[in-house]
Amino acid sequence: MAVNLEQLRNENEVLDIFCNLVSVPSPSLKEEKVSKWILGFCSQNGIDAKLDNYGNVYIRIPATDSSKESIMLSSHMDVVGDDSPVEIYLDEEGFIHAKGRTLGADDKVGVACALKLAKDLKQASVANSLTVENPDGTETVVYPSHGGLEIMFTRDEETGMSGIEHAEFDKILSKYVLVCDADKLGQLQISGASYTNAKITVKGLKGGHSGIDIEDETRLNAGKLLAELLAEFPQGVFYKDETGVITSCNLGAIVAGGIQNSVASIVEKGTKTNDYISEIMKKTSTNIINVLGMASYSIRSASTAKEEALKTLMVTIVEKFNHKYEGLAEAKIEFESHLPPFEKADDDRIEIAHTEACKRVGIENDISSFHAGAETHIYCQHKNSNGETFMPMLLGLADIYNMHSANEKVSYKSLLKGYEVIKNTFDVFNGL
Repeated sequence: MAVNLEQLRNENEVLDIFCNLVSVPSPSLKEEKVSKWILGFCSQNGIDAKLDNYGNVYIRIPATDSSKESIMLSSHMDVVGDDSPVEIYLDEEGFIHAKGRTLGADDKVGVACALKLAKDLKQASVANSLTVENPDGTETVVYPSHGGLEIMFTRDEETGMSGIEHAEFDKILSKYVLVCDADKLGQLQISGASYTNAKITVKGLKGGHSGIDIEDETRLNAGKLLAELLAEFPQGVFYKDETGVITSCNLGAIVAGGIQNSVASIVEKGTKTNDYISEIMKKTSTNIINVLGMASYSIRSASTAKEEALKTLMVTIVEKFNHKYEGLAEAKIEFESHLPPFEKADDDRIEIAHTEACKRVGIENDISSFHAGAETHIYCQHKNSNGETFMPMLLGLADIYNMHSANEKVSYKSLLKGYEVIKNTFDVFNGL
């Protein structure tokens, strides 16, 4: 029997919210239409929501028990893609797609689940409240006992993270933050890697003609020396533990020697190609003893200590090289940090709550480290209104495939399960 998307939407509100959200295009820094939809949804359901000074959406459901801690959900509103119309459809295997463009499940899955939880929590507080008569004849309304729920929907995560960078952290009450932006149901990622560039430069101190001067053993080729140096550097996984890869090092690019004339020719002619490497190699100069070689590396690490150990090793290799070729060549290494890590916390309260929530839903969770950057990395550098350092984790609420491409799709069944996971996580966190 064919599955009808409209019928599914009528039967499952979180799916309907998601479909409404992805139908509103919201490329980075053009999120106004979707933030307007979110504010309208909140207004219709009596949910306190507002824009901050940068256009992020901030939502708060007050605690009914002041002794319980609040918790925050965070997702981003922007998607990879343009602002052209979005037409969604459901295939026979139960995946939602957008015709000819990115769907935007990253991260409107997170936005939809958070909005649904806010609505359900608001309604439950009213529906399950009790009116108690006091001894003096007055009445008091008693609501179900839970801590506060805060929600942040940010702008521009996909291109510059300017939304989270401009967040008003000092107005947030919660210490625990669940960034709902992983791509697989049941994921709980408790640490994330930094992103650091390492730039290596090797200079030969003489150079010369590859025919006339080739016999002079003091004229060392910087390209050959660079290859020798890089062969000593680690490549790939530097350190991992039971949660996955913690620290890695990857060679990104190598440039050396006689490419200047070739590159100048490409620029002058305005050559367009999908293979500039081959185009450059067609006219490289081979009759020079190269005096300059450069390479770039990416370093990713979810541990500051392990990253420092890797950088120390690379510096030591360069120092040994310089000692070996003193007076003939010299090498230099420079590090440039682009994103700090978020490291595993000693506090395992969220891990325990998420594990129990997944059991209630009937799935097994996957606690791991992830080897990329996310808004978690920004949260953990800041403090809340109580002066507490945020404790973020990255949460997966649906199975999303082929993200950031025209083939992006999401399993609707996993999204329904994902909402149950986040609802039960909130309940377990609150002792319910």
